[in-house]
Amino acid sequence: MANPNKQNELMEKVVGLSKRRGFVYPTCEIYGGFANSYGYGPYGVELKNNIKSLWWKKFVTEREDIVGIDGPIILNPKVWEASGHTQGFNDALVDCKNCKARFRADHLVYETTGKDLEGKLEALDKEISGIKCPNCGKSSWTKARQINMMFKTQMNGYDGDVYLRPETAGSIFVDYKSVLDSARVKVPFGIAQIGKAFRNEIVARNFIFRIREFEQMEIEYFIHPKTKWEPIFNKFLQQQEEFALMLGASKKDLSRYEHPKAKLSHYSKKTVDTEYNFPFGKSELYGLANRTDFDLSAHQKMSGVNLNYTDPQTGEKYVPHVLEPTFGLDRSILLSLCAAYTEEKVGEEERIVMKFPRNIAPIKVAVFPLLKNKPELVKEAKAIFDNLKTEFTCEFDDNGNIGKRYRRQDEIGTPLCITVDFDSLEDGAVTVRDRDTMQQTRVKIDELSDHINNALA
Repeated sequence: MANPNKQNELMEKVVGLSKRRGFVYPTCEIYGGFANSYGYGPYGVELKNNIKSLWWKKFVTEREDIVGIDGPIILNPKVWEASGHTQGFNDALVDCKNCKARFRADHLVYETTGKDLEGKLEALDKEISGIKCPNCGKSSWTKARQINMMFKTQMNGYDGDVYLRPETAGSIFVDYKSVLDSARVKVPFGIAQIGKAFRNEIVARNFIFRIREFEQMEIEYFIHPKTKWEPIFNKFLQQQEEFALMLGASKKDLSRYEHPKAKLSHYSKKTVDTEYNFPFGKSELYGLANRTDFDLSAHQKMSGVNLNYTDPQTGEKYVPHVLEPTFGLDRSILLSLCAAYTEEKVGEEERIVMKFPRNIAPIKVAVFPLLKNKPELVKEAKAIFDNLKTEFTCEFDDNGNIGKRYRRQDEIGTPLCITVDFDSLEDGAVTVRDRDTMQQTRVKIDELSDHINNALA
């Protein structure tokens, strides 16, 4: 069993390094921060884009049966009425009367007693009366009450509330007919999307694990109602796990949790979470659900538009059923940060190195002149940098001694560092240092591109 103190310490180190090295920043720090909000810094946004590109390649461009879209964040409110979000997308909250701290009631009860009472307000009130506030230690609570988790806003020209989407699935379902009409797709097929979603969480926590503005990578996969869906479902489960491993997760830290039938969402025939053992504990990383024909049938009823699929060969008409693999992008980034963080002994010293898989590392190559006050070295290093940056994500670094530059690039997770020294001016070769092994290899300048490609493969 993992030592919780060690695990908490690891989380603190990951959060500290993320800010120090420009991966993830608390937002609005000059104003004292704002509601557990975070932004991605120069290296964080590169990591984020690399993970998105990897996902898109695996699940869209390398597949013939999945196409992509990019739908809007603000949709007609009838979308959320049809899907049940307007009435049913609620969580129960309680406030401590003493310190005014707010908690999600069912989480507080579950963490204290192990009882799962989600949605049961009377039972929650009874159980929570004997629980002490984690913030102040008192036991004085308001009544549990439901709040809707969607963010409301207003739009000129529209009377009434509109909402920021709580999930990307909504825009996929309302664009389903347009995709059918415009793209050469046949059931079974999927529609994929990467985009922002917003949930008015009662308690945002655990760094970027649970935040109110987040990003999803999601697929709605449409199948015939009589299809044997379990093999397809299990294949998606396997691919979700494969993707986590591609981000640096170890197999031992991954597990699955199948939602019991009594706890399934009203639309779900089966739901399984891929869980990851984060430093703060085992938690949901990705989700997979069989949503049956709930969504398309609900939108067909609400809109009055026929959303049947017509089989081009048999002429059969039906509303497809849907399998939904969902990937949290921010949680994927957190996984990669936690999995990559490594402390190692190097002689008498200790180094911190972010051992990202090389294809998602924010910077692939760093180029150094041995000395910044020698124009001939700087000129040659700049020429190499200018040549390589058209092919790789590169960084030029001449600040501090070589040892400090190596340590900085280690903390960024840069796989390769290139140093131009005085011998380079004579023999046309440079020293290439590997992040993980720290081995240094002499490579001809005109062979650098091939060497880097081989090292990053």
